[in-house]
Amino acid sequence: MTQKIIFAMAVCALSMVAGQARADKWVGTWTTAEQLVEQHNLPPAPGLSGNSLRQIVQVSIGGQTMRLKLSNEFSSAVTEINSVQIATALSSGHNADIDEATATSVTFNGSTSVKMAAGQMVTSDPISFPLSPRQNVAITIHYGNCSNSVVTGHPGSRTTSYLAEGNTDDFTSAAKTEHWYSICGIDVKVSDDYRAVAILGNSITDGRGSTTNEQNRWADNFSRMLLENEATNHVGVLNLGIGGNCVLSGGLGPTAVSRFHRDCIEQAGVKYIILFEGVNDLGYSRNGEQTAANIISAYKNMIDEAHKQGIWVYGATITPFKNSSYSSDDHETGRRTLNTWIRTAGYVDGVIDFDKMVRNPSDTTALQSQFLYQNDWLHPNALGYEVMGNGIDLNLFTRTDDPEYIDPKAGTEQVWIEAEEMIDKQIGTDFKIVNDARASGGKYLETVVNNTSLPASESSFLHADFTVSQEAQFFLYARLNCPTYDDDSYYIKIDDLGYYRANGLSTNGQWQWLDLGSYVDDAGKPVFNLSPGQHRLSIASRENGACIDRICISSYAQAPTGLGDKIETGILSLNNVLQTSSPVYSLHGHRLSMPQSGLNVIGSRKILYK
Repeated sequence: MTQKIIFAMAVCALSMVAGQARADKWVGTWTTAEQLVEQHNLPPAPGLSGNSLRQIVQVSIGGQTMRLKLSNEFSSAVTEINSVQIATALSSGHNADIDEATATSVTFNGSTSVKMAAGQMVTSDPISFPLSPRQNVAITIHYGNCSNSVVTGHPGSRTTSYLAEGNTDDFTSAAKTEHWYSICGIDVKVSDDYRAVAILGNSITDGRGSTTNEQNRWADNFSRMLLENEATNHVGVLNLGIGGNCVLSGGLGPTAVSRFHRDCIEQAGVKYIILFEGVNDLGYSRNGEQTAANIISAYKNMIDEAHKQGIWVYGATITPFKNSSYSSDDHETGRRTLNTWIRTAGYVDGVIDFDKMVRNPSDTTALQSQFLYQNDWLHPNALGYEVMGNGIDLNLFTRTDDPEYIDPKAGTEQVWIEAEEMIDKQIGTDFKIVNDARASGGKYLETVVNNTSLPASESSFLHADFTVSQEAQFFLYARLNCPTYDDDSYYIKIDDLGYYRANGLSTNGQWQWLDLGSYVDDAGKPVFNLSPGQHRLSIASRENGACIDRICISSYAQAPTGLGDKIETGILSLNNVLQTSSPVYSLHGHRLSMPQSGLNVIGSRKILYK
């Protein structure tokens, strides 16, 4: 065999490998965020079970092959589906009419029927179905047995769905409802240069204030702008907004921190994420600045996770809400804090300044009057959404490289403390230990006494002695469950600095890592640095019913997740301290003598990240 032939065969083989590398991939063209449907948003009569539902969606990018995703994630029973059909819809939702010539059966592992177990999502087989950009698609589901009262869906469809009795394709007399059920995504198979942007948001992203069946949410307008631009006409837009959603806790639907991976990271072909949440957290808050700090911490975790996956993350500023039900000086302080961080801190890879787009130039804390939806002073109307969608810098969505990922924990130090270990025979009797398998170490502490002011008795105090090896800015995080605003605060002190009240820590009955606030000195000024050596954390009960599971003192400016970071690289330390002196505590300059404490033996784990 000659060298020329050998060379030619090698080139051919390389070409085949390169061709395989350019193989088609799946990219999301439409999706919606699923949740447990509230009672008032359940399907109307005749219900889903044994009946037929036609739902209309408008995709973003096109393709020749698609696949459909259905979800039973929040249902408590099996959902039986007898068959599913897709077709080109003849409207964007104004009626149920379809182009009959395009009607195509959907299969799941080769079968036209599928049973979704409780908590399950299913993906169809690939379907040959040409989709053009912004095409309206009708999805008709013929249900078998399923629950009519515990349903997975998306209440804020802004699009009419049609529910007909029995197994039928006749929707002329169908009941109408502006909700989606079971459907959760459409992916298209496209060339390698296609990609998608996932938008994590609340009702403003979900489209409250847009026009039903007009597909004019800000995300829809943004999609049209991308498609009209040659450099971005292959970018799909995935709207993951949930009305009433919160980043941290409470609100409607799963929180942003709990759904981020499912709704953003796991979507097919996502290269960009837009974070546009927080207004509901701030609106419900009793401490706007504290809430903003915890949203920022959650955002940092999301950004780190996305960067690990090669995904760019853009931050969108919170729009004004003066004169709305959320309006207060404290909430505005939180909004300003969060927006300033988005604009200037450098954590996000780009800024989408919705605040500047829609605010009143003469009163920047309020929306412009021409953008008001029903005068609620919170949600923009269709005109406002047009301004928002059209005002985004499309250059942000031309990036094809990966963001640089540097481990943010590198060089930082963390000390972990189990709250129940802080109880001593002579102190901490205003707390009780609760056994719970869901808690770190299987236990947590619950306060049992209300103290409207800093208590005088040591029975209200818990102490933990800990050491740090570096001089750095440290942060105090705790895994808390504070069900209401009547049990959401503690008194906190580091070393001999004054006690301060960490307030506004409500988690609505969910366990959540929260920042307990910056340390303050006797004058109430923030102190951010700890020196190498031993220090003491003191916590006093304030409100009955507040629960604390685990504590993290960290030079890593980001709250832990789950039960806490289990990556333990470095030093495991146990401090045993005998204190015999009478400590003097201060509350912002007022000196308070406390009785002598007894033996205080505290266990702590120190982790150095290399």
